[in-house]
Amino acid sequence: MMRRKFIKGSAILGMGVVGSSMLVSKSGMYHDKTKRKVRQILTAKGVAVGTLPVMRAFAGNHKDYVSPYVLFDEFGPVNIEAGSDPLRVDAHPHAGVTPTTYFLAGTGHHRDSLDYDFQIGKGDFMMFNSGKGAIHMEESGQKIYEEGGVYHGFQIWLNMPSKYKFADPTTTVNREADMAQVKGKGYSIQVVLGALDDQKSSIETLSPAFYYHVKMDEDARLDIPTEPDHNAFIYLIKGKLELEGAKALTDNQLVLYERGDTLINLYAEKASEFLVLGGTPLNEPVFSYGPFVMNNEEQIRLCINNYHKGLMGNPDLVNAH
Repeated sequence: MMRRKFIKGSAILGMGVVGSSMLVSKSGMYHDKTKRKVRQILTAKGVAVGTLPVMRAFAGNHKDYVSPYVLFDEFGPVNIEAGSDPLRVDAHPHAGVTPTTYFLAGTGHHRDSLDYDFQIGKGDFMMFNSGKGAIHMEESGQKIYEEGGVYHGFQIWLNMPSKYKFADPTTTVNREADMAQVKGKGYSIQVVLGALDDQKSSIETLSPAFYYHVKMDEDARLDIPTEPDHNAFIYLIKGKLELEGAKALTDNQLVLYERGDTLINLYAEKASEFLVLGGTPLNEPVFSYGPFVMNNEEQIRLCINNYHKGLMGNPDLVNAH
């Protein structure tokens, strides 16, 4: 790839703490005065990012109900045979946004212009705070190349508040020990970001945000408390959930919730696995062009110019083996 060629392959177009007394699990759906209302149910669509097949739930749209998040991709699950070519997204820039990667299965390889080069795997969570701009490359990892297996996880982008848009970029890798666990009869929750039921992740974010990985048994009920002024949404990986208003959520669907109430009421008609995300809406203008997410067009033009000048790094070096 030529250094001056602008990469648009992974483009988008276009610490919260909650109370502990309302997290319960029992069978049967119900009605509660504090329940959050469903606004909209979306179905993810298959797209290719580099050689990687993904299911994209949103990309730059619905920001009033997903902020501080701006893009949501599920990669895989895909079976990789030992010795086969890695699934790969070549070196590309980011600025003004924090791509996060969370692995459910398999291993990944990350290399960037900040001199980070590492393998990540099941249960790991990576944050690439791109700030004023940096370049990274992503591909399936060495262990899955050697042994084969299932490759599955999520790349979800957190928008950066305006005051951090031109901060120095950083990369962090977090292991399961950095996260919190909440377990009860019929459910388990990995608290990747934020806090729940007096359990708090140690991973810091630039604005209040939460990210829960939830598993529910069949015929279990779960009330998840949220701050009423926070956005909240759920993506169903597999299973079947009954939502407020007797609405159903099935595989690869995402539900957006209205603000103003507290509890997310869920009933698992089948054993289910899903993500619950949200946080404080940034309420700032969003201008995006490919992998750059800024607050105005002038900033976007500056990012493009800085990339062409090589100020974000050299993609040829990041791509090099």
